[in-house]
Amino acid sequence: MKFIVSSLKLLKAVQSLAGVINSNNTLPILDDFLFNISDNELRITASDLETTMIVMIQPDLVEGAGEVTIPARLLIDILKNFPDIPVSFNIDENTLAIEITTGEGRYKMVGHKSDEFPQVPVLEDASKWEIPADVLACGFEKTVFATGNDEIRPVMTGVFMEMTNNGLNFVATDAHKLVRYRRLDIKTDTLASFIVPKKPINQLKNALSGKADETVVVEFNKTNASFTMSGFKLVCRLIDGKYPNYEAVIPKSNPNKLTIDRQLLLSAIRRVAIFSSKATHQIRFKIAGQELTLTAEDLDYYNEAKERLSCNYSGDDMEIGFNSRFFQEMLGNLSQQEILLEMSAPNRAGLIIPVDNQNADEDILMLLMPVMLN
Repeated sequence: MKFIVSSLKLLKAVQSLAGVINSNNTLPILDDFLFNISDNELRITASDLETTMIVMIQPDLVEGAGEVTIPARLLIDILKNFPDIPVSFNIDENTLAIEITTGEGRYKMVGHKSDEFPQVPVLEDASKWEIPADVLACGFEKTVFATGNDEIRPVMTGVFMEMTNNGLNFVATDAHKLVRYRRLDIKTDTLASFIVPKKPINQLKNALSGKADETVVVEFNKTNASFTMSGFKLVCRLIDGKYPNYEAVIPKSNPNKLTIDRQLLLSAIRRVAIFSSKATHQIRFKIAGQELTLTAEDLDYYNEAKERLSCNYSGDDMEIGFNSRFFQEMLGNLSQQEILLEMSAPNRAGLIIPVDNQNADEDILMLLMPVMLN
């Protein structure tokens, strides 16, 4: 079995798969990539039993067919040190000896039998959506940062994808913050929902970059979902459980409305937050008239900061506290020039909504729980 391929093309393929492989696998075979050659196509697979990712590439030359698993770290390390040159792989199907040749260079390693490598899950009774790659990438990008890390509540560690009559929703929350990204232009007859874990989402985000013109076929059943486009497939186990009723926690009546330049506010919060408590990251918003005063203090070290900003405000004067790290994350994940901060009371959640969104089919809502002021 033999194939010749560009070293750079192969390196990009295996590096895109590397994130699937865990650093401490219980099964040694999971430290390998599965190489399968058939019909003049090379399919490279990585798996951690929960997530399986496949990349298909076209070698310059193929002789024979078959499959072998190759140690992932060793392969990546050698490919990273090649310039962009043709690389020839000769694989002995009996001994599984692998010889890599590049002009004057000759490198040898030993592969492993493929029969122990996990099979790609087959989705039975699957439903199907077709979603533009840029929509899927944007939905994950806008929400994945708001997912939780608490394994006691696993449903909050992933992104909730929900197809409704209104469109496609991406939702993430960790109980302190919540993001809902809605696309009104994506409709399908199959109304359904499922929770995608964080790890496959991060793999998908990387794979979707630069594929804006493509369509991703999403197939899913109660336990697994697959995401397929040209030259790429990812299959992952879904998070089992019922997602919280996120609509119930979004306050409907918010009479206090503050409009301000997003970058101006983000820069001010970054400066003031340096002086906040390292335990709470609390920052105080004091709004009076058309002026917003940001205050932070760290009583343990006698540090204090205050900054005034002009804003457009309608409502009662109020003081409310927020976690500065969460606020920075939310503002950093928006691109619009201005944001609207809607509030009702110092002990109720605040809503961050972008102003003048250029895309009428895009609806972004971010919710942040307040922190108790000292």
